[in-house]
Amino acid sequence: MRFTKMHGAGNDYIYIDCFTENVENPKDLAKRLSEKHFSVGADGIVLIKPSNKADCFMDIYNADGSKAKMCGNAVRCTAKYVFDTKVRRKIIKVDTVSGVKSVEIFIENGFATGGKVNMGKPIFNGHQIPTRYGDSIVKNKVLNIENKDYEITCVSMGNPHCVVFHNNVHKLDLEKQGPLFENHEMFPERINTEFVEIIDKNNLKMRVWERGSGETLACGTGACAVAVASVVNGICEKNKDIKIHAKGGVLTVKWHKNDNVYLSGNAVKVFDGEI
Repeated sequence: MRFTKMHGAGNDYIYIDCFTENVENPKDLAKRLSEKHFSVGADGIVLIKPSNKADCFMDIYNADGSKAKMCGNAVRCTAKYVFDTKVRRKIIKVDTVSGVKSVEIFIENGFATGGKVNMGKPIFNGHQIPTRYGDSIVKNKVLNIENKDYEITCVSMGNPHCVVFHNNVHKLDLEKQGPLFENHEMFPERINTEFVEIIDKNNLKMRVWERGSGETLACGTGACAVAVASVVNGICEKNKDIKIHAKGGVLTVKWHKNDNVYLSGNAVKVFDGEI
């Protein structure tokens, strides 16, 4: 089986072209291939499949074998793969569990180097995210973890996210804190958690714990959730570019006045492989 390793801001996946390859057990394959040091190593696998609604369908499995609904970094890389190998169009449409996403391709020397994705409208309804906070907006809600209260803002950008503002994200013991948030009883489908440090109204630092993958170097839907939560809390402004500084690089998010959220960033091919 052939594959391509790609990353967006360090958020790396193993991409398999299912136009030509057949994957019978993607959950098991994701666990085996994603193991760092002892296998290819990645945050998960992405199956690029045919679609009757778009240029392709993106099927994502996390490193623990669980299925993901959406990934803003993976959708850019998927679009890059399709542009470089199949369809030479400025706009690539990628079908996902969270709907069809349009990716405006950034091109250098004939190859895709990144893109801008319309990630759609944020969801604030606590039940729809989903959380157990009911139908209200989950803003500045108190979450108690090991007798400590955290103020959280939750939003769905195709995946559920919990945003926590913090004075110094680099001092966090994320290996301990991340699973406590991910598996908290208030989140029936588990949760992705972003710890955010404010630099200024246009720049934010982020560390992210992704459900099913652990700490990743970046998260596209997480960056969108952080930007939206920052606007809702009066830290940043709507319709302005917000730079999200993750461990793996910088992602740019704009919550447009039309209520759609746009995510821009790189898409980098690391290598092709065969297993």
